[in-house]
Amino acid sequence: MAGSTARDPFAGKIPVTVITGFLGSGKTTLLNYLLAQPALAHSAVIVNEYGEQGIDHGLLRFAQEKVLLLENGCVCCALRGDLQQTLRDLFLARRQGEIGDFERVLIETTGLADPAPVLQTLLSDTMLIAQFRLDGVVTCVDAYHALEQFEAHPEAHKQAALADRIIIAKSDLVSADELAAVSGAMAVLAPLAQIGHAQHGAIEASFVTDIGFRDGRVDSTRMNRWLGSSRHAGDAEHQAHDKSITSFTLRFEQPFSVRAFEQCIDVLTGLRGSDLLRVKGLVNIEGEPGPMVVQGVQHLFHPPVALAGWPDADRASKLVFITRGISREVVSSLFSAVTAIAATKP
Repeated sequence: MAGSTARDPFAGKIPVTVITGFLGSGKTTLLNYLLAQPALAHSAVIVNEYGEQGIDHGLLRFAQEKVLLLENGCVCCALRGDLQQTLRDLFLARRQGEIGDFERVLIETTGLADPAPVLQTLLSDTMLIAQFRLDGVVTCVDAYHALEQFEAHPEAHKQAALADRIIIAKSDLVSADELAAVSGAMAVLAPLAQIGHAQHGAIEASFVTDIGFRDGRVDSTRMNRWLGSSRHAGDAEHQAHDKSITSFTLRFEQPFSVRAFEQCIDVLTGLRGSDLLRVKGLVNIEGEPGPMVVQGVQHLFHPPVALAGWPDADRASKLVFITRGISREVVSSLFSAVTAIAATKP
């Protein structure tokens, strides 16, 4: 596990926002709205070629074989195959001056897609890690059909459970009571996500783009927003309508040794990696001046990134877990046991 360095670990890295959601949830409408906002100028957009609806053709100026140049200067390319190669090609084309100097990447998944492989790509590919950083996952939810979709389609559950932000779209098509029911369901399914509402895709751009860490110095407000701890107590456990999906936050008062923390993660991923839908947190490692940023999706974890310092006097490690069929007690007991064993080794 790498220690802290003088260089800002986020410097120069291009933020990537993943926009997901079930069929007809309003992803493309949201994307079209965002691309018209100044904050999203100079973005690169990756969409699935076989998506249910394409980027609004009114935004297009001209098309090349693989890349579309949008009116506002954004670059749009269709994902025809491997996401890793698409991101590499975009970065190389940017560096060689073949396309504009984009400042952000937006990835729109298809309605039936599991977003986990997208996150794994961003967290595990060495070249991509050096050039890009995952800013966050935004999930669109159809206010009119959401409850029915969650009842029938496990894909919709997972898309929402993995979200940092949930946008309830088409809120003008339902009554106040129906909207409250959908919002309540989202608060249970994704208790660590912030929830917003959109009509015709209209929402504050910062709700979508200002999620992750921009640099190595972070204040407590941004830290809590990223962890999702601003709305829920750290020890709370929340179970979704799909009873197998659980969200909880663990807090550890004592610093970890590098070896103990790595062994905890190794044992957990080795035993139940496929059921660790998402893990993220800040970890106090002995001897480090600031916390280590940890992110993982199932078996794969991003190399930890050291922040320059703690945002406040609270030095406790905080880890957010979104799991399938793994309870808070099981994970907490595993960490306690592995840490105790690691402490006995010379």
